[in-house]
Amino acid sequence: MNISDSKVPNFVTLPPEGCSRWSNIKPYSPVCKETYRRLSLEGKAPQPIRMGIRCTFYKNSEILRWLKDPLSYRVEPHSN
Repeated sequence: MNISDSKVPNFVTLPPEGCSRWSNIKPYSPVCKETYRRLSLEGKAPQPIRMGIRCTFYKNSEILRWLKDPLSYRVEPHSN
């Protein structure tokens, strides 16, 4: 059997910079989309960035911080 023929998983992670859509985050998330939405509303998960009615992104740096410790994550207040 050839190594190129075998199904080797591709361990790709989110880059620390930039933004991602839910479909990119979903494989790494410990919760479903609806639970994530509720956590986000409570300030216990990164907030979405809305680019329109049907276009939502999330900052990769915040997603990675949340994934590192989902139970202790809190949204940091913005300083003006």
